[in-house]
Amino acid sequence: MNPLFPDNYYEPVIALVVFLVTLFVIGKLLVPRLQKTLAERADAIDGGILRAEKAQAEVRNLARQYQERMEEARRDAALLREEAREQGAQIKAELRAQAQAEARHLIGMAHAQIEADRQAAFAQIRMEIGRLSTDLAGRIIGESLEEHVRQTGIVERFLDELENRTGS
Repeated sequence: MNPLFPDNYYEPVIALVVFLVTLFVIGKLLVPRLQKTLAERADAIDGGILRAEKAQAEVRNLARQYQERMEEARRDAALLREEAREQGAQIKAELRAQAQAEARHLIGMAHAQIEADRQAAFAQIRMEIGRLSTDLAGRIIGESLEEHVRQTGIVERFLDELENRTGS
């Protein structure tokens, strides 16, 4: 019983045939299925990597767009703040000018009212001085001079003359 040269020659032939059939079945049926499954997995992995890279690129692009929009929004906000400041200053200046004009108008009206009151008071004082002067002169003379004074305007001339002396 020699292992290299067995007594039965049909056993190695059967083993060789079974081996070849098994090799054929594995080569024709199992290997292509395995290769197909491996190729699908490789494609899925490569596709997943590509999709992940595309997603990362898209995220970077969106982040860049977001930053650009934020910067643009900041610039717009700064412009709006500056415009608001300018408008505020303009409104403030307009209100100040309007208030000053109204104050000047009120001061002018007050001066006019004061002048009118002064003139009325001066006229009333003149009339009172004239009446008192006439009464005093009438008491000194002993006659009523009111009618005569009205007709001649003596008191008016006297007050004008007195005013001219004190004004000079």
